[in-house]
Amino acid sequence: MIDLEQHRREYTVGELTAEIGELLTDAYSGIYVRGEISGLKLATSGHAYFTLKDDRATLKAACWKGTYRLLKFKPRDGAEVLVRGRIEVYEPRGEYQLIVDSIEPIGAGALQAAFEKLKKKLAAEGLFDEDRKRPLPRLPRRIGIVTSPTGAVIRDILHVIERRFPGLHIRLFPALVQGAGAAEQVIAGLDYFSESGWADVVIVARGGGSLEDLWTFNEEDVARAIARCAVPVISAIGHETDFTIADFVADRRAPTPSAAAEIVTESREAIYNQVLTAQARIGQAIRFKLARAARRLGELGTERAQMIIERRLFRAGQRLDDASQSLQTAMRERLDASTTAWEVLDRRLRRLDLRLRLQTARFQIQRADARLETAIRRRLTAAASRTSVLGTRLTALNPLQILERGFAVVTLPDGQVLRRAADAPAGTRLRIRLAEGAVSADASQDSK
Repeated sequence: MIDLEQHRREYTVGELTAEIGELLTDAYSGIYVRGEISGLKLATSGHAYFTLKDDRATLKAACWKGTYRLLKFKPRDGAEVLVRGRIEVYEPRGEYQLIVDSIEPIGAGALQAAFEKLKKKLAAEGLFDEDRKRPLPRLPRRIGIVTSPTGAVIRDILHVIERRFPGLHIRLFPALVQGAGAAEQVIAGLDYFSESGWADVVIVARGGGSLEDLWTFNEEDVARAIARCAVPVISAIGHETDFTIADFVADRRAPTPSAAAEIVTESREAIYNQVLTAQARIGQAIRFKLARAARRLGELGTERAQMIIERRLFRAGQRLDDASQSLQTAMRERLDASTTAWEVLDRRLRRLDLRLRLQTARFQIQRADARLETAIRRRLTAAASRTSVLGTRLTALNPLQILERGFAVVTLPDGQVLRRAADAPAGTRLRIRLAEGAVSADASQDSK
């Protein structure tokens, strides 16, 4: 009888894995494998890892640092390639992988080819044309966001908006951004904001990834949903180097989700500085026109008229300066008061975490900003109206206007204005000032 126990061979896991690895390496060295690159990762060590795939299977591949540096064709997602290498077993995970010796490109790959085909089709239809893209609202009050409710993307967008312009209304439509059903959910979010009319602008966003990860935003139905959206759409897909069909169709492309949040917001300080700049330009223009009018009247009028006009102009300019100073003081006081109120509410919120009160405080600040803007416009309008009235009065006081109607000013040799005939005996030399120029004449007594 044969004792089977004596002939049984026992392996440890490591021994079996090592032996299988040797068999695979001996059997599959110097082989060529054709497939499409997906999920490329460049490690800090300098090694490259990716997956080769076709319509039937996938194969993990690794390219060591020294080999990667010598490659004439660097691997990239979506590229169809012919890879030369050998099969080895990665013992810690018991997985076999292809160790790459060289890579030759074959074509763009199925995904890349589909991308280029759809891009040409939509471009031919005019969906990428700049003249169909709408400008973004400068100060949107309501912002719609279509993205995943979890992850860093939505947190980054909300953080940037809160920092740059707190108090804006934001509504998130949660949607998958990768995998089965993602395209349908993104389309549903775009259609919701388009049909409801709630948002002033819509951001469609997701983080970076491979061509396959971002494929939801290369779907034709998603592109057409962006094109038919009733409000402007910002595409913020992946990183700055990532491009999708959605980027070409959207009204604006943002390189990152955080950049999209910066595009739709403008800081409160920037708006305040713009108001001050506009106010200064208006005041400067008014003063320039008044000074030019004063100079012109001084050249044409008499010395007394010039003195009166200059006095009135100086008073008008002083009132304008006072009004400008009052506006600036009022604006600073209102903004300081708003800032103080905001800080008080913020401290109360940090102590109590009462979000409803914070929302109410933000609404009050928005109303104060609106009233402030209305007050600025009312004061500037009043100043402009007052300037117009003063100009009309100055024109009416111009003595040359009377001379234009045929009257004349007669003066004696000493410059005194002649009012009675008795003041000019016969033979007196008279100077007659007309609307244009002057003439001289000798007085004679009329017997009548």
